Amino acid sequence: MSNETNAAQPANTASNAGVSTKAGSGPAGATLPAAGRHPAPPCTLVIFGAGGDLTKRLLMPALYNLSADGLLDSGMKIIGVNHGERETAEWRDDLKKSLQQFAADKASSFHTTQLDEKAWDWVAQRLQYMAGEFESDDTFSNLKQLIGTGAGSNVIFYLAVTSRFFKPIVERLGRAGLLKEDEGGGFRRLVIEKPFGTDLASARDLNAHILSYAKESQVYRIDHFLGKDTVQSILAVRFANAIFEPVWRREYIDHVQITAAETIGVEGRGQFYEQTGAFRDMLPNHLFQLLGMVAMEPPNSFAAEAVRDKKADIFDAIQPLHARDVVFGQYGKGPAGPGYREEPDVAADSHTETYAAARVFIENWRWAGVPFYLRTGKRLTARRTEIAVHLKTVPFRLFRDTPVDTLTPNVLTLRIDPAHGTRFDFNVKVPGPVMQIGPVQSAFDYADFFTERANVGYETLLYDCMLGDATLFQRADSIETSWAAVEDVLHPESGPLPVEGYPAGSAGPAQSDALLARDGRAWRPLAPDNVANTAARKK
Repeated sequence: MSNETNAAQPANTASNAGVSTKAGSGPAGATLPAAGRHPAPPCTLVIFGAGGDLTKRLLMPALYNLSADGLLDSGMKIIGVNHGERETAEWRDDLKKSLQQFAADKASSFHTTQLDEKAWDWVAQRLQYMAGEFESDDTFSNLKQLIGTGAGSNVIFYLAVTSRFFKPIVERLGRAGLLKEDEGGGFRRLVIEKPFGTDLASARDLNAHILSYAKESQVYRIDHFLGKDTVQSILAVRFANAIFEPVWRREYIDHVQITAAETIGVEGRGQFYEQTGAFRDMLPNHLFQLLGMVAMEPPNSFAAEAVRDKKADIFDAIQPLHARDVVFGQYGKGPAGPGYREEPDVAADSHTETYAAARVFIENWRWAGVPFYLRTGKRLTARRTEIAVHLKTVPFRLFRDTPVDTLTPNVLTLRIDPAHGTRFDFNVKVPGPVMQIGPVQSAFDYADFFTERANVGYETLLYDCMLGDATLFQRADSIETSWAAVEDVLHPESGPLPVEGYPAGSAGPAQSDALLARDGRAWRPLAPDNVANTAARKK
């Protein structure tokens, strides 16, 4: 989240205000950088896992979009490392075919009418493939020669690989001297995807291993949720509007619901999911990151450490979760299709959870006593990622002699995916001679005010890493405190938590509803509402 950003013109919507500001050396014919933005410094981006799905689906579309926006320096090089011999031209062609497929897919976040050939050619000319095994010293010797000097003194090593290769790659990079930063100011940075450990012990072990070869300032632990514009806008909504921040505390807020619901199943990733499950995959990272953005104290600036310090304070203040605070579920056969146990590479008697809900408390002066309810799941009735802030109800005594039976709770909903915007539920008087209250909604959709375009969420993260802005990346201490908060759930003394069933295509297990019902509350319905539908159709 670079401080170079001009709030009126996001980096990848440079034409929003109808004005382009010429800067840098992007590809000919590309959209010029928005006001306040400039191309990242020249660097070499080394991608381990060049043939993988992450590279094809997210990294290359992001690099293409950055190229189209003129935010990459002409001195940039992209080296793809993967096992298996192949020609660079073959790798380039394979990547382009994937981009074309994603661009044509209306359900893809990269969907666009057609590829900008000049923007792609600019990226393609800088691609170079190198065959090599991730656990072979020869690979890193060859890589060192290939990187060379000059613009290569700035290097980003991106680990787009399964987590079992994190340690071997970092160790060999360190032993080969590839993580050593030169005295001339060149940088060496390491980008690591999740899962960053599977519990507190493994996260500590991985952190210790990495930091024995690199400095903390060189390590960029990526969480793609934080690359979404709508997630970053949480801070803007909170801190740039006087109407919200004064009531953003326990005196006025009853509870907060954070939802990340998917309609898809495990999509051929049964082997990965069997080892991970919904809780490990989503709660201590993605959903805790959203919680941190919602709950953090105002930082003094948007400098990386100022923001990360405030988020770290929140993670440190989370009360440890226990079995009574959590519900696990697994989808079975239902209206949306077969059950989880019928998926490829899933055990017939699997007890892996595909749904997880949790009640979280933050023990600090702002949030003491306010529950944060988190839920995530696959094969649910609707796709939706949102944060719903429920304000406390007003005294009803004023309406005791009127036809009013109930008042609609005031709820501010920050809609992250697939609809982008906000919605506020409140009460007004129904026209007529008597005092009758009716619920209404006020909504804002990004598409109504800003030009939206294909964006996979990695554009900002890659650009910020090139600039050295770590605001949107996780720090070691925050990762460890997040895992510490869920340690009793991952390793309960009373044995594994029960996994409740729910039909594919439903809203989740009944026990999840009971988690809130015992507090006198209820989940917001997952069924698509009119506001979300309208915004989704506009996309």
